[in-house]
Amino acid sequence: MKQQTIVFKISDNLKNEVIDFYKDRAIENKPPYSVFQVKDYDCVITLYESGKLMFQGIGADIEASYWTEQERIKNNRDCLAEIEKKNQEKDKKNEELKDDRFKNISTIGSDEVGTGDYFGPIVVTASFVDIKNKGMLYELGVRDSKKITDEKIIQIAPTLIKEIPHVTYILKPTDYNRIGITNMNKVKAILHNKVLVSLTKKDRYNYDKIVMDQFVFPKKYFEHISSSIEKVTNITFSTHAEDKCLSVAVSSIISRYIFLGEMKKLNQELGMNIPKGAGTLVDNVGADIAKKFGFDKLQEIAKMNFKNTDKIKELLQTK
Repeated sequence: MKQQTIVFKISDNLKNEVIDFYKDRAIENKPPYSVFQVKDYDCVITLYESGKLMFQGIGADIEASYWTEQERIKNNRDCLAEIEKKNQEKDKKNEELKDDRFKNISTIGSDEVGTGDYFGPIVVTASFVDIKNKGMLYELGVRDSKKITDEKIIQIAPTLIKEIPHVTYILKPTDYNRIGITNMNKVKAILHNKVLVSLTKKDRYNYDKIVMDQFVFPKKYFEHISSSIEKVTNITFSTHAEDKCLSVAVSSIISRYIFLGEMKKLNQELGMNIPKGAGTLVDNVGADIAKKFGFDKLQEIAKMNFKNTDKIKELLQTK
């Protein structure tokens, strides 16, 4: 019999039913971030704090079928269709990651960090990776910065900065707010073009391709940079480029390293730990900063067009 894994998010109105149904069979040593885990002979069932319900084993489809049917009856929800769609998306991504066009060639690649963070700058880097450096980069463990720890990035980034030709640009929040472009894809496109122009003018690098993660359709990308005086246009756009192309991965790591350094400076300046991202914790810390240093301080350290700004204003009215 084939081992299976079935995962879907259980609806809120069924969550307590799931917990109650399995409570007598739940094991004591449950995995991190889980509500419970049941280990039957043909299926392991785990409910995570996020609401994801996972069935693993040869009996996964039978065990999961009861709850997918409950979702259909009580919530008019077709979980099987949702699961199938996710599986198709996963298969498509795996197929895309087999793309080895950039594996054995020299490339220039760019990547950015900070576009999803309320606090701190946007950092974008373009790097040239000669194929002869491939072994050294693999040995360092270079890959997409989102898939390695900050500690690892701090460890390997100085070597990359020293050994790999690159250009980095830091767009500070004050400049981001002054420019006033609300379309983040346009901001990214302008910044990517800026560092690519700078790097290609820096030296005559013997590269085969310039590679960029496709965060927007190519036609739209070139529309975004249409007003730029100088443009790099011979770009190969690829989804998940940071997983396929070493120069994009290097740029991702260098950008992340510099972003972490900028956030550390901010922590020291304000005497508090400034969270990354744009979640609820960010709202609460933003309100604390505004209360302690004045609302105008956010103009210096945050991207003011994010929805967090309105939430911070609401929190200030209640504090």
